[in-house]
Amino acid sequence: MQLSIIIVNYNVQYFLEQALLSVQKAALTIDHEIWVVDNNSVDGSVDMVTQKFPNVRLIANKDNVGFSKANNQAILKSTGEYVLLLNPDTVVGEDTLIKCLHKMQEDSKIGAIGVKMIDGGGNYLPESKRGFPSPTTAFFKTTGLYRIFPKSGYFNKYYHGDLDPSKNHEIEILCGAFMFIRRDALQKAGLLDEAFFMYGEDIDLSYRILQAGYHNYYLADTTIIHYKGESTKKGSLNYVKTFYQAMIIFANKHFHGQSANLYVTFIRAAIFVRGFLALLLSFIKNFKLPIADSFLLFCSLQICKQFWSVYRYDNPNYFPDHFNYINVPLYLIIWVLTLYLLKVYDRIDQYFKLFRGLALGTVIIAAVYGFLDLEYRNSRAVILLALGLGAILLSLMRIIMVSIKTGRFAFHIPLNSRLIIVGKPEESRRLQDLVQSGTLRKTILGYVSPEKILDDKQCLGETSNLPQIADMYKANEIIFCAKDLETTDIMKWMKTIGSSANYKILPTEGSFVIGSQSKETLGELYTFDITLNINQKTFQHQKRLIDITLSLILILMSPVLYFIYNKPEFLIQNLGKVLSGKLSFVGYVPVASESNNLPPQTKGILTPLDEMNVGTNDEKLIDRLNFLYAKDIDISRYLQIIWKGLRKLNRQID
Repeated sequence: MQLSIIIVNYNVQYFLEQALLSVQKAALTIDHEIWVVDNNSVDGSVDMVTQKFPNVRLIANKDNVGFSKANNQAILKSTGEYVLLLNPDTVVGEDTLIKCLHKMQEDSKIGAIGVKMIDGGGNYLPESKRGFPSPTTAFFKTTGLYRIFPKSGYFNKYYHGDLDPSKNHEIEILCGAFMFIRRDALQKAGLLDEAFFMYGEDIDLSYRILQAGYHNYYLADTTIIHYKGESTKKGSLNYVKTFYQAMIIFANKHFHGQSANLYVTFIRAAIFVRGFLALLLSFIKNFKLPIADSFLLFCSLQICKQFWSVYRYDNPNYFPDHFNYINVPLYLIIWVLTLYLLKVYDRIDQYFKLFRGLALGTVIIAAVYGFLDLEYRNSRAVILLALGLGAILLSLMRIIMVSIKTGRFAFHIPLNSRLIIVGKPEESRRLQDLVQSGTLRKTILGYVSPEKILDDKQCLGETSNLPQIADMYKANEIIFCAKDLETTDIMKWMKTIGSSANYKILPTEGSFVIGSQSKETLGELYTFDITLNINQKTFQHQKRLIDITLSLILILMSPVLYFIYNKPEFLIQNLGKVLSGKLSFVGYVPVASESNNLPPQTKGILTPLDEMNVGTNDEKLIDRLNFLYAKDIDISRYLQIIWKGLRKLNRQID
């Protein structure tokens, strides 16, 4: 056996399927075996592998044993002269495995090979080649100094900034997403260290291969796609904590004395700093539009206050200080909360909703104004002037954002993607049928064929002219049919066309499309299934707002409720858990199995059964009920379930 290919999977069924299809295509001329180790996925991954890839050797763990241990399970059972550790969110080129194999056979001193990696937008991933994370290197990486000097071999040694990504090099550290390893080197260096649950194990193994007397090699002659971020959210607090704890394990293992203590101290400090930054950036990313609106409305209030002070009262200091720290925050909260509840933040180009939300917020402010003490009833003219100026500023900001997003001056982002399909007529028609049977809003411009097609108005031309065709038709999305195209050609077109379009791939015989535009975003998945309302961000936000508001109201009413409910202690306990996010007012009906693959939700005090005031143990009926709940739920029905189950809020929850 020449090659053993090992893929560890955790809840990325569709990415795994695409990876397996690409691997099978790339290994046609190689004597190989493929191992998939599943770490207790609940998304149907095991069934998919069993049904669609009967020749793949499957290890289905009952628990998530971690990346290192899962790989070791397959390594110990595999028999290949070479071992490839491969992430499930990758697509390998047709020439990738054979080129790695030939390079290994040419030079017996090479212990492991990594390759050039690009993300789903065709952008080079710098972690394709890395240097040893010494304390100095780790400091420059953690503090971000490496970004200032990206081509420096000193400041950016972590990503080998001094080495040309387009040329082959001996390097120190490989990326665990693709590690082509000589078994002899693996036996001398040892298996993956299972102390690393996730992250850091590739750094540790690369270092031990060097210590065993072998070289690590970066092969730029071949490229793979790595949909970075699908398996793990690399910008999350959990990633920061897990990664830097892995670095502490590495330091304790390979450094000694003063050097180890310094390294560990620095890494512990980095966990807090990067953790804080991760939370801050996540907050800004999720709430950047409300934050920007608040800032512009604040500026509007300040400008209008100053203008009215001078114009009306001829006194620039007319308004008291409490206007800034009582009135202004109150007005901003009302305006922004009104915009949020009217779903203005679902899209950045909803101008009518924006004006309506600001107007409604002003009416609410006027109503609140009447309840304020006379001391805090400042001029209503300032509110009205700020309304007008704020509406102008918020609209201008949105026009600028839309123009940047579309790449031209525009007021609206097109609702429909301008889609080009790249493939032969048969696969093109199959994809069009999938799109039309789904809920996606797409304008299909036509298809580009790898062969000359005559007398077909839907054919826009041949793939040799794809970059020109994409530019001429202003396509913002391109889907490649893997059945008709070489993966190496797909990657070449992605690089040539650049970031003006989003790229996705339709796997051979697959009923889904996968892609990701950059290394910073999660992979996108079109499965052409029914849209589930429970997945919509708007519903999730509104649901959480209701949970917080209602639990606070009921807690304040607890002295009265104490005489209404027969077990008030359970009620208060449940409300506290709802407030903290451990429970929700409504959730799925609990079932013994998780065969329906519905999106996970917080456990609820109530369930859809409480709406009907019935009970059942029929799992098929419960599965169907949960599916309909996930598909059709909205805020009005959510409130209706709470209303009908109001007397059951003291239910004891395990």
